[in-house]
Amino acid sequence: MADSVQRSRFSDRLTSRRGAWLSLGLVLVLMVLLFGAFGSAKAPGGNALAPADSESVRTSELMAKFPNADRQSVLVVASQKDGSTLSDSDVTSLEGLLPALDEYADADSTGPLISEDKKAAVLVTPIKVGDTNADTAEVIKEIRAALADEAPEGITLQLTGGPAFGADVASSFEGADFTLLLVTILIVAVLLIITYRSPVLWLLPLVVVALADGLAGRMTAAAGSAWDLQFDAGIISVLVFGAGTNYALLLISRYREELQTTEDHRQALSTAWRKTAPAIIASNVTVVLALLTLVLAVIPGTNGLGISSAIGLLIALGAVLFLLPPVLAVCGRKVFWPFVPRPGEAPRQGRTWRRLASGVVRRPVVSVVGGVALLAIMATGLFGTSIGLDQIEKFRVQSESAAGLEVLSDHFPPGEAQPIFIVADTAESDAVVAAVDGVEGVVRVHAVGTTEDESLTKIMVTSEYPPSSEQSLTQITELREAVHAVPNADALVGGAVATDLDARAGNERDLMLIAPLVLAVSFVVLLVLLRSIIAPVLLLLVNLASAVAAIGAGAWLSRVLFDQHALDLQVPLLAFLFLVALGIDYTIFLVHRARSEAATRGTRAGMVEAVAHTGAVITSAGIVLAAVFAALGVLPLVTLGQLGLIVGVGVIVDTLVVRTVIVPAIFALVGDRIWWPSTVKARQGEWAHESRERTVDPH
Repeated sequence: MADSVQRSRFSDRLTSRRGAWLSLGLVLVLMVLLFGAFGSAKAPGGNALAPADSESVRTSELMAKFPNADRQSVLVVASQKDGSTLSDSDVTSLEGLLPALDEYADADSTGPLISEDKKAAVLVTPIKVGDTNADTAEVIKEIRAALADEAPEGITLQLTGGPAFGADVASSFEGADFTLLLVTILIVAVLLIITYRSPVLWLLPLVVVALADGLAGRMTAAAGSAWDLQFDAGIISVLVFGAGTNYALLLISRYREELQTTEDHRQALSTAWRKTAPAIIASNVTVVLALLTLVLAVIPGTNGLGISSAIGLLIALGAVLFLLPPVLAVCGRKVFWPFVPRPGEAPRQGRTWRRLASGVVRRPVVSVVGGVALLAIMATGLFGTSIGLDQIEKFRVQSESAAGLEVLSDHFPPGEAQPIFIVADTAESDAVVAAVDGVEGVVRVHAVGTTEDESLTKIMVTSEYPPSSEQSLTQITELREAVHAVPNADALVGGAVATDLDARAGNERDLMLIAPLVLAVSFVVLLVLLRSIIAPVLLLLVNLASAVAAIGAGAWLSRVLFDQHALDLQVPLLAFLFLVALGIDYTIFLVHRARSEAATRGTRAGMVEAVAHTGAVITSAGIVLAAVFAALGVLPLVTLGQLGLIVGVGVIVDTLVVRTVIVPAIFALVGDRIWWPSTVKARQGEWAHESRERTVDPH
């Protein structure tokens, strides 16, 4: 009787015999309409690395005003297959390649330029590049085919340079998103089958989440096109599948519990929806608000990820709350076959988790110390970890352009393949050249062109330092100081290395700004949800420690397993964001249940009961999320692989250590004071400040 009073009208209608079919039809029609409306949307290309107002970007914008701004050079690097010196006849043969290269060139090809050790040579071919790497890839493919036909015997020819490298990157991503989707679906399917032990049930959340992912892909593409956002679609898919599956696991787990108390499966589903929807919505809102802080980021790819991810997660929320329940209502209790829950059955799950939680609560000090010690050990992986990968290190897939760049760096000044560009007022260009010539590490500096009105001059600088090394980054700073000191020159320094320097500064700025905002957002959500001050503070401190520990462990594993001694620039911020936001997810799932149980059992016993009921589902959700993030490793970009590794490790640790050991131990130590300024009384199932007329929720 009491339960029927509490049941939500909306959840009743959503799961009723007629309402389920009506809801199912309405949601599917809406999704079809949205698929149709946004089906042709394509997100804008672009992968800008530095802030839009950085000096390197402003330099690029000025360089676009010069004649033939769409002309870039590719480099043909020639070397003996056995590593010996090039003979005069070899040089003559290389000169014979120039006519073949000119067929694809936008200007005369030049070379060969012979290295000092005479073990390598370079031919330079200016080509017209397209708007995207994919547009340029066809030209690069044709040049390589021509070189393969004309290559002198015994000589290796490798095409490299900016356009070739970009084309190889584009090629490495061909089909990568589809592969990621297939791997993600396979992972989720296998884990759902293991979790539910049913040949049917796993299909329902998988289909629902897959539909949400498809719609999210189209709507985020439309948003990206409308607002000129840059983001990685692979991350959006992983978030939608991971979060959507987690929400489904929580709802279905509670549905199974309610089926053990009533014969009416629709009533059980309605009750499950009512009792899980607040936690699901709260966790979704937390992650969405945390992601929206990324709109304050200055790095374009980070900035665009915030809005697009938020859209994807809201769609996942809508699908799980409004499409999955009607589907379950239509299918009925038999969808759990062969382990169909019946009223009066003893629960099959929870015994192990209850014993574990009981042990933690009995020895809270030991549990806290042990858990925190483990996190501290993991965090030591941060020692010796640097930030920033060079151009070659960013991609797992070996390419001809990367191999050619390595040969070039071995035999020529390392900065030859990635020159530094300076744009200055023509009247002061000689003074700028003189200032640059005085900077340590400059091999060569000369003017290479002017704008049509001759107001601006472009200056090219060749460095002796390897690109993206500490020396090269310091050199950019010194160059900027030198040219900025030239009166009335208005000189700007750009190029690949300058972009790297500006990207590092931008990512550091984003981390310092957004990390505290993410913590603040999480605190406010927990404050509103729990109506307590002490609990949110303690939970956030634990969450912060867990995130730092995961980043440290991930950095160590990257070194040991993949010989990657540095994290890419975006990895620390994105890893921290996902770890904190998703960690709060599981905190909400657990503590929301503990709050309910504490009302009838007290805080300590309530936490034990909460762990017993949620331990299995949170663990399953954590494993699913970790595995889905690990799927990012199939993509060729090292950044995403590192992100997937760190978040995967962090989610597992958060699930098995933080939510199972540390949090219950803290609740046991603090006791009822953890809910201050609220008070809890183990009577009638009510919080002291709430209405005493509300009926006890025994679940």
